[in-house]
Amino acid sequence: MRRNVLMAGALALVLAVPAANAQDKPNFSGSWALVPDPNAAATGGRGGGGGLGMAATVTQDAKTLTVTRTTQNGEVKTVYNLDGSESKNMMNARGGQVEQVSKAAWEGSTLKITTSYTMGENAITTTQTFALDATGQLIHTTTGVGRGGGEPVTTVRTYKKG
Repeated sequence: MRRNVLMAGALALVLAVPAANAQDKPNFSGSWALVPDPNAAATGGRGGGGGLGMAATVTQDAKTLTVTRTTQNGEVKTVYNLDGSESKNMMNARGGQVEQVSKAAWEGSTLKITTSYTMGENAITTTQTFALDATGQLIHTTTGVGRGGGEPVTTVRTYKKG
């Protein structure tokens, strides 16, 4: 009898761990609009650059996260594999198309995407994270190469569901 109770307890613990991990992974699906930064004017920032732009639509299923944005060059759709495998997307840059290779990984309830590409002779790596704050707003952080190859620059943007 005691053995059965111990086995049942161990089984419950094993089953509870995957359930807790699944709950840690939020779904970022929705139409998101940039929340203007009230400090942008004071610091000389544009308030709309970087991040996902002024607005983005995100769809997410068990396998992929897809970000769709409208840019000066039209609609841009980027698909990331959520299983840790590489995903490849094309971007317009300096008069041509450049292939980006990305890997996504969950860090608790935050999705971190590392993207690499080559621009001319320069190998460039950027990271972005997706997280939801306590109010359900999307916090999108991007870290990339600074101007002229300088120190990395991190941009944090907040988006609300629209």
